Formats: sequence, C-alpha cells, structure tokens
Amino acid sequence: MGDDIPDDHPRAASLRARDRLVAGVEAGLTSQQGLIAQGRGEAFDYLLGERTIDSAALAAEAAAATMLLADHPVISVNGNVAALAPEATVELARAVNAPIEVNLFHRSEERVELITEYLREHGAPTVLGVGADETIPGLSHDRSKVHSAGIFNADVVLIPLEDGDRAETLGAMGKTEIVIDLNPLSRSSVAASIPICDNLLRAFPRMIEATDRMAEAAPDELGAIIEAFDADHARDAAIQAIRSGDIAGISD
Repeated sequence: MGDDIPDDHPRAASLRARDRLVAGVEAGLTSQQGLIAQGRGEAFDYLLGERTIDSAALAAEAAAATMLLADHPVISVNGNVAALAPEATVELARAVNAPIEVNLFHRSEERVELITEYLREHGAPTVLGVGADETIPGLSHDRSKVHSAGIFNADVVLIPLEDGDRAETLGAMGKTEIVIDLNPLSRSSVAASIPICDNLLRAFPRMIEATDRMAEAAPDELGAIIEAFDADHARDAAIQAIRSGDIAGISD
C-alpha cells in the first residue's frame, strides 16, 4: 500500500500516511475514529504549509533534552502512532532509555495486545499496557488505565496525538508533558510543558537526531536548552504561521 504514489507527488508523504492508517485499521491496530483524528491533524498541517516551523524545531530539541535528563521518561502510544511510526517510536525509546506504554481511548485488551506485539516485532524492548494496574485520578474513560511501571510513575511523558483531558490530568499530577499536536490551540498543546506543533512523522526524526547529538552532553548543558525554551512563544508562533502562512505551493 502506497507503492503507487509517485515520489514527486506534492503530497506524497500525506497520502502514504493515510495508507498506513488504513492498513492499521485493517490490522486492528487503529480505530476507525483514529482516521477522523488524522484528518483533523492533516488540516492543521496543511495550514502550516506541511513543514516544520522554527519554533517546532526548537521544541523538539527541548523535548529531547528533557527526556535525556528525566529519571523515568515514558512514551505513550496509541493506535495511530503505532501504525504511522513504529520504527521511529522504537528508535526514540532506545535513544532515551524509555519504556513504551500503549494507552487507548477506544480500548480493548485485544487492541492493546495487538499494538504491543506489533511494536515488539519492530524491535521495542519494553512495551507496557497489557494488565494496566493503576488508574489516573479524575478520568472516567479508558485512557485512565495505566501501568505503575510506566505512565503512572513517570516524571516525563511524551504524548503524541493526545486527547486534552488526559493531558490536563497528567499535568495536574506534576508530570512534565511533551505533546506533539499540530493544533496549537488544543487542550493538549495548552497543557503541555513542551508543545511540539508539528507532524509526528517530522517531529520524531528530529528528536532522534537531537538525542543522538546530545547523548554525551552535560546535565547543565541540557538544562540550558530546556530553560531557553518558551512554550507560550512556541504556541503563538504556530498560530501566527497558520494565520499568515503561504500555502500556495500545496495542492491536493
């Protein structure tokens, strides 16, 4: 799937991402509702010019530094993330020594097990989620079900493609949240300590490159990168890019 999309198509990356999600639904990884969520994200990416703006690149750098400094970082994964970027998810997890935890809004144990096995097939050393043994207080839906060795006791949580109420609740628990969300106005972006207003498929490679480059950096150097990052400015810059961006070169 996606092999018939020519490399010179102006929206080849977007079309291939759609194909991966359709395949994810067929394999039982992704919910049908996840396709709608992808379409919403694509709309914001279109308005951003389908490019990484400078503030998002700085956010990815700060996110990498934060995960390297963390005592217990965790990468939260849903069906869309697993279908879109399994290799990059696993590579980033290895780079920052973080477990991956499967956490789903439309949860079934069968889907959790399918996603867990899929990520393990792509080389993930630790995938949590099956047999979740803790509950995030204040959430009434299934995303409240988490693992004590993962999200529940994490100090830093990387949350790609998030829903806002869990982001707000994790923030209230005192966790540092890194959120990848193309919508700078979403509750997820607003709640995040580090909002990365970018496409997951661009943000993950940037974070991997940054973690590799900073792997031997001293703690004070990493701390300076984090201190220099301004979350409000990052969100405002994305809003301005959407309002004033030039999308004339993008076509269907």
